[in-house]
Amino acid sequence: MIHAMDGGLWLHRHVWFGKPMAHLVSTDRSLLLEYGDAAGLPAARLQRKPLKDPRTGERREAWHWDLVGRYLPPPQPLPDE
Repeated sequence: MIHAMDGGLWLHRHVWFGKPMAHLVSTDRSLLLEYGDAAGLPAARLQRKPLKDPRTGERREAWHWDLVGRYLPPPQPLPDE
């Protein structure tokens, strides 16, 4: 989440009603729109959701895409340690 607060893209995976999905989150709206354009996501589906920055406790402007089905990237294997 800190990465998203700093303007990066954060992929937050979870399960919703038994189906895998993810939110792709950032405080950088233009970066999310750029991703959406490349992935074929309609800009009207980008959702505004201010988030509390865990470092400061202050609410910050943030946006996210709901990614499901063909828009959900496959999980990446964890690197060997």
